Amino acid sequence: MAIRNFKPTTNARRKMSTLVNEEITTNTPEKSLVVTIKKNGGRNNQGKITVRHQGGGEKRKYRIIDFKRNKYDIKGKVATIEYDPNRTSNIALINYADGEKRYIIAPKDLTVGMEIVSGENVDIRVGNALPIMNIPVGTVIHNIELRPKKGAELCRSAGTSAQILGREGNYVMVRLSSGEQRKILGTCYATIGEVGNADHELVKLGKAGRTRHMGIRPTVRGSVMNPNDHPHGGGEGRAPVGRKGPVTPWGKPALGYKTRVKKASDKFIVRRRNGK
Repeated sequence: MAIRNFKPTTNARRKMSTLVNEEITTNTPEKSLVVTIKKNGGRNNQGKITVRHQGGGEKRKYRIIDFKRNKYDIKGKVATIEYDPNRTSNIALINYADGEKRYIIAPKDLTVGMEIVSGENVDIRVGNALPIMNIPVGTVIHNIELRPKKGAELCRSAGTSAQILGREGNYVMVRLSSGEQRKILGTCYATIGEVGNADHELVKLGKAGRTRHMGIRPTVRGSVMNPNDHPHGGGEGRAPVGRKGPVTPWGKPALGYKTRVKKASDKFIVRRRNGK
C-alpha cells in the first residue's frame, strides 16, 4: 500500500499525506456485523471528564471482529478487504462454508478469493489460525491470545507481528515487535502472517482538523496556563518549570514515574522491551 502526497495548494496540503488504499475492495460494510457506538467524550457515568482531550469526531459504527477464530476446521473464503474506522489495520470479510460471515484482522498478502481455516493441524499459510505450540520456530504470527479461548490481545494493529523463538514445556517463547520476549501457553491460538496496512504509520495528518475528525481535542501546555490551573503555570514571560522535574496537572511526576500495576502475567516476561 502506497502513500499519496498532495500538491501544496494550501498550508495544510503542503505536508499532508494519505493512504492510496489499493487493497480495499468495497466501501460498504456487512450490515449484520455492524453495531452503533455510543460516544462518551471521555466522561464517566457522573458526567465528569476522566480521560482528557476526547470529544467530537466523525460518526462511525463498530465492526464486530472475530478475535477468537473458533470456527474450527471450517473453510472460509475472503470476500472483501475493508477499511475499519475503529483500528489502524484493515479487516477482511470471510464467508464460511456453513453460510456464516465474520470479520477478521486482514494480514499482509491476504487477497480476495483466498481460503483460510482455523484448527489444531492446519497448514502454515497466511490467515490460518492454530495453537502456537503447533507453529514452527521462526514463523511470523499476529492476533495472539494470552489466555486460551479468551480472544486475541497481542499484535492486532497495523504492521505488527511476533516471532516464535522456541518451546519450554507447555509454553512457547515469543518475541513481540516491541522487543519484549515472553512465554505464552502453547494452547493459545495465533494467526499466521503479519498484520497488513504497515504504511499507516507513515501518514502525515497535515492539519489540526484531521485530528478533530478522529475525536481528539487540543492539548494545552501547562506552561501557558495560570498557576491555579497547572503547576507549570504563571511567571513573567516564558518561565522554567521551577520545581524538581515536570509534573502532571495534579502534581505527579510526568517523566520516569512508574505507573504500571504489577500483573500476574508479569512472571511470563523473559525480557522486557527496555532490555531489563
